[in-house]
Amino acid sequence: MELIVAILAASWDVFLESAPYMLFGFLAAGMLKAFLPGDLVARHLGGSRIFGVFKASLLGAPIPLCSCGVAPAAAGLRRQGAGKGSTAAFLISTPETGVDSLAITWALLDPVMTVLRPLAALLTATLAGLGVNLLDRDQTVPQKPPAPQCSDGCCSGSCQTDRPGLMQRFRDGLEFAFTDLLPDIGGWFVLGVLLAGALTALLPQGIIEQYLGDGLLPLLAALVVAAPLYVCATSSTPIVAALALKGLSPGAALVFLLAGPATNLASFAMVSKIIGKKAALIYLAAILISSLLLGLAVNELYAALGLSVTDWAQAISHESHGPVHWTAALILGVLLIRPILRHCKNSHTHTTGESS
Repeated sequence: MELIVAILAASWDVFLESAPYMLFGFLAAGMLKAFLPGDLVARHLGGSRIFGVFKASLLGAPIPLCSCGVAPAAAGLRRQGAGKGSTAAFLISTPETGVDSLAITWALLDPVMTVLRPLAALLTATLAGLGVNLLDRDQTVPQKPPAPQCSDGCCSGSCQTDRPGLMQRFRDGLEFAFTDLLPDIGGWFVLGVLLAGALTALLPQGIIEQYLGDGLLPLLAALVVAAPLYVCATSSTPIVAALALKGLSPGAALVFLLAGPATNLASFAMVSKIIGKKAALIYLAAILISSLLLGLAVNELYAALGLSVTDWAQAISHESHGPVHWTAALILGVLLIRPILRHCKNSHTHTTGESS
């Protein structure tokens, strides 16, 4: 019983620290969805040009989708004419980083990792896209579905309507962020928080340094653990923060943050379907190799700067949480529970209707 209480207490500390930044991240994601043109990405990813790959990496970075959630979006872009390299870059940069995951990285890790995480994701995505274009010469674009032909320019709801006003778009953004997006990511975030609490309560201090040491071995261990797992960028961050408290090196932390969201057994089959098996293998190799090389570079950078992600994580874990954190935690908790209550209510209504 004491162990369960310790795990729940550690999880609650992580939840308290994360809550304001999670709310901010979801709000920013909703505003991006509301105010950026829906076809912005598709219009810039055609062909196999270098600049197209870089734009795919850049435009995918702020979008808060996990590795499985990004697959349908990437498939749509491919059908609209995006090159294989651009599609691969979008498939990597989108799940590896996003406005919500950057906010929680700032909350649980440190400012340096908050900057390095998106830069590493952009570099990995760009290198993977260029590698696909260089090594996979088959750039055949899937046939686009035929456009509707209508004499009056409007059929089956496909006509162009006036763009909604600012307030309507703002409301639509809030609806997307807290009704559509949060239920999709929220469960994984809670799981990440609980795992972080368990790691904090169960693992002795310094156990990673004791058994893995430093150098390449912790990076390989992080890669082996992260690559097959299904963790989104948001849920992976509390796990890494808990491991950092136990001595995980900054390079190994970055490897987990990059490889975990971008590679998993569930999404690889979908990636193969979208860009082909050869391109998917290049995509996977680029993620694994880039993660290791960037992890080694980050270790050297932290050593040169005299910084420690473990010290930052420990300082954050010992901070007292004021009214802002408690209020944000209450709001976030209500938002997370709301879909469950709505589902229970709908199920009860459906059952009552059938019995009557």
